[in-house]
Amino acid sequence: MRSFLIKRGVNAVLTILVIITLTFILMHSVPGGPFTQEKPVPPAILENLNKFYHLDEPVWKQYFRYVGSLLQGDLGPSYKSQSRDVNQMLKEAMPVTVQLGLQALVVAVIGGLFLGITSSLYHNRIPDRLATILAVLGTSVPSFVIATLLIQFLAVQFHWFPVATWASMKHTVLPTLALSASPLAQITRLMRSNMLEVLNQDYIKTAKAKGLPYVRVVVNHAIRNAILPVITILGPITAHLVTGSFVIEKIFSVPGSGKMLVDGINNRDYSLIMGTTVVYGIALVVILFIVDLLYSIIDPRIKLRG
Repeated sequence: MRSFLIKRGVNAVLTILVIITLTFILMHSVPGGPFTQEKPVPPAILENLNKFYHLDEPVWKQYFRYVGSLLQGDLGPSYKSQSRDVNQMLKEAMPVTVQLGLQALVVAVIGGLFLGITSSLYHNRIPDRLATILAVLGTSVPSFVIATLLIQFLAVQFHWFPVATWASMKHTVLPTLALSASPLAQITRLMRSNMLEVLNQDYIKTAKAKGLPYVRVVVNHAIRNAILPVITILGPITAHLVTGSFVIEKIFSVPGSGKMLVDGINNRDYSLIMGTTVVYGIALVVILFIVDLLYSIIDPRIKLRG
């Protein structure tokens, strides 16, 4: 266990360092700067701004300056928001993104497991066909199209839910459904195929032959073994839901870090882009580590070794 933690810790640090380096290089490779995106700035003022924010220094020097500040927990100033720095902006926006991502994760996991298990137990019958159709639609239709359809029917025509605000739990329903559609479809398809494979295994037939109740056979033997591959994809899915809701947040005007990152890219706000990328990178590493731990808890045969 100790060697596993040491190895994962080293890999995590290297992964985050690579993310920071690549993002920094790509960001500074794009022509333009944070003060040339809107109306033209007089050369003298532009020179003073670049000097004040150290943007006139060589790129390598800016990189080491940023890493040094990052080690102190300082994500830097925002070039567009003069009243707040990146730390304050992320402190306000990240809870919204995390809430939206976790809600979508709960909907995707519960809905996907339920549809996948039901589909396998009623193989080639009406519940199976309905679940398969929903899974195909959720996989093939982009999230922004689903978001548009939800707004059109549930908000505009029927007035069941509000849009473009984030004030109460009711305001979170539509973005949660739009964000959870794709991972719900993935989990449904994977759980269905795994359950069908497990239900045909010899140990399931043996358990039935011993006279065990069918519900016990399904819950204790089939689901527990079929769910392991689902746990594997929960890491990337969780990372996508928590950190990849850029389009959904933009469509529904959710004041989260995804929308903030899109605005930062449009404004070429270097510090905001870097700060959000670092936070997302750390979140991804932590989530994948938790998934590894869950794997060993669900299946004791899997040991965590270096």
